[in-house]
Amino acid sequence: MQHLEEIAEDIRKQLEARTTARDQALSQARTLTRHCSQAIRAVHRDDETAMQTELAQAGSLAKTLQTDLNAYPELYYAGYTQDALKEFVEAHVTCALIQKQTLPTPQQLQVEANTYLNGLAEVVGELRRRCLDILRHGYSDEAERLLTAMDDIYAILVTMDYPDAITNGLRRQTDIARSIIEKTRGDITFSLRGEHLERALAQAHAQLSGTAPSLPSLSRASNPEE
Repeated sequence: MQHLEEIAEDIRKQLEARTTARDQALSQARTLTRHCSQAIRAVHRDDETAMQTELAQAGSLAKTLQTDLNAYPELYYAGYTQDALKEFVEAHVTCALIQKQTLPTPQQLQVEANTYLNGLAEVVGELRRRCLDILRHGYSDEAERLLTAMDDIYAILVTMDYPDAITNGLRRQTDIARSIIEKTRGDITFSLRGEHLERALAQAHAQLSGTAPSLPSLSRASNPEE
């Protein structure tokens, strides 16, 4: 029993170090999530400068988070850490798709496979938001392109038929993505039919009045602000 206090003191040091690492990781995860949200907000506003700034800051934080937790794998794989990295994936993929850039890989982002897939699933919601912003100004080929990207994401997610313990609840996220895609498909179809009706009415009016119709284009600007 003479060494018990020494053993206890060593345990205290270990637990103090782990607690400090946990508190720091929580703070970093919150800040990382905020930068990711701001990057997505910037890309929706077509503010590329702000988007790049936020992504760079998010990337630096993600790398720091991963490095600091090398000695504490139980903290690295904790829910709050992986949730923040999932947001990191969502931000990068959303920005890449909207800007028609190459998708980053899990290796490039240095994230786990299941974290990447869950981030990919959440991109579908951001693409729907972009589509709706576009459709407020009428039908656009850009909305069709984004819908195709959403379909492509779902086509991949639905093939990842593994236990939730392995994918961290991906099946539920896949079901949500499918519902979002179908709603978006309906919105785009409704918008396209509205454009066709508008053209038909313009042609009918022109025939009755004997003037040349002024027909709206079925492919308007992809930028929602135009």
